[in-house]
Amino acid sequence: MGEYVLDETLTALADPTRRAILARLASGEARVTEVAAPFDISLNSVSKHIRMLEKGGLVVRCVRGRDHYLTINPKGLDAVAQWIEEQRALWLWRLAELDRLLKEQDHG
Repeated sequence: MGEYVLDETLTALADPTRRAILARLASGEARVTEVAAPFDISLNSVSKHIRMLEKGGLVVRCVRGRDHYLTINPKGLDAVAQWIEEQRALWLWRLAELDRLLKEQDHG
């Protein structure tokens, strides 16, 4: 997954309404209207949030008849988890190197 998709995923995760939608979908598939019900915003606004989640690879939409069903796509988080782990490993290494250099200076 490229940086562009990572950017889209992180942007999708940055909004509390979108994170709440993901939390709802974590319990299972739901119609768009069911997902929108708890929010004090228009269905159109919720649909925009859902499109951002789809663009970020976090939600999949399935159309059955007139109903649109949403499911969470856990694979959408894989690129984010990988990027975070890479950054964590890099910074742990850098801090360990800094600590080593400081100890060398103290003993040198």
